[in-house]
Amino acid sequence: MADLSKITCIEDLRAIAQRRVPRMFYDYADSGSYTQGTYRANEEDFQKIKLRQRVAVNMQGRSTRTTMIGQDVTMPVAIAPTGLTGMQHADGEILAAKAAKAFGIPFTLSTMSICSLEDIAAHTEHHPFWFQLYVMRDKAFMERLIDRAKAANCSALQVTLDLQILGQRHKDIKNGLSTPPKPTLKNLLNLATKPRWCMGMLGTQRRFMGNIVGHVQGVSDMGSLASWTADQFDPTLNWNDVEWIKKRWGGKLILKGLMDAEDARLAAQTGADALVVSNHGGRQLDGAPSSIEALPSMVEAAGKDIEVWMDGGIRSGQDVLKARALGAQGTLIGRSFLYGLGAFGQEGVTKALSIIHKELDTTMAFCGHTNINQVGAEILVPGTYPQPFPKPFSAA
Repeated sequence: MADLSKITCIEDLRAIAQRRVPRMFYDYADSGSYTQGTYRANEEDFQKIKLRQRVAVNMQGRSTRTTMIGQDVTMPVAIAPTGLTGMQHADGEILAAKAAKAFGIPFTLSTMSICSLEDIAAHTEHHPFWFQLYVMRDKAFMERLIDRAKAANCSALQVTLDLQILGQRHKDIKNGLSTPPKPTLKNLLNLATKPRWCMGMLGTQRRFMGNIVGHVQGVSDMGSLASWTADQFDPTLNWNDVEWIKKRWGGKLILKGLMDAEDARLAAQTGADALVVSNHGGRQLDGAPSSIEALPSMVEAAGKDIEVWMDGGIRSGQDVLKARALGAQGTLIGRSFLYGLGAFGQEGVTKALSIIHKELDTTMAFCGHTNINQVGAEILVPGTYPQPFPKPFSAA
């Protein structure tokens, strides 16, 4: 058991993960597209929002419990779907799912995960979890994925809408990102400095994309996987696809990757249960607003028929509280849990969740509240937080 008593913030976990995870996989998780301007703004714009400190308020009996699409959660946080999580740490998706289960928050498995749907179900005793689906050209494969998600006891399907084409991430190209790592001299030298990671990977058979390899005809190794995946993201994705998925799935549906008010209104019309205000962690359209800056417009446009969540830049419980104050029913965390996973495995994910929960609970109290469900914009200093964007000009 690692001694995590001196780990006090997510930044501590990030620094350790950077030392322990091979460069190509650390950079894959911790970078944005092109200039990385939106990636940086996701964090920086949270810091501009100031909190109102209240005093002489009874702070006993605090509760951060709430619901996300009707599911009880310890705090308004879920683990976001992140690709190649099992390359941050051996069996990473399994470890993160177990940590989330124990903490009482949802875990979301990515289509592009290393561990499979069946792996997560088997190692969490069929505890309900969420599954993230990409819209692909191979509709028969999508049908099988949806059916496998049902069989694995997934309680919600999260459809990502902002990856029809890929934004360029310079570090991935420079590092020659692949799973497993290509045996170049540069990569081998870097791996030699990561003995803990290497020992973990030697101890598992899960080194490829478990939801794909063995489930698609002709895809049995890295070469065939790479060529198949490169041609699969569907640039023709439209709202009719969402309707088809909704009917095929038949359960709780979450739409992820929305940043525009018009898209929020269209999402509400689909009958989906939640939408996630997200710019893919700054990994797609560089130059887009930060997620927290876009949130008020999305809440206003979505109305009451669909829950609004957000992700992007959350590194503390204060960030969660600010998002909640601006109308987000829930939040998703990606890099924050990945740092913990890369640093210390399952214990690190638990530590990341504990850090965020403690900061959320303490900051809520300092702002004069004891119940997360009663928090609103009144806890924020006027003039420091984003307002809904003006409606865009349209020619007559």
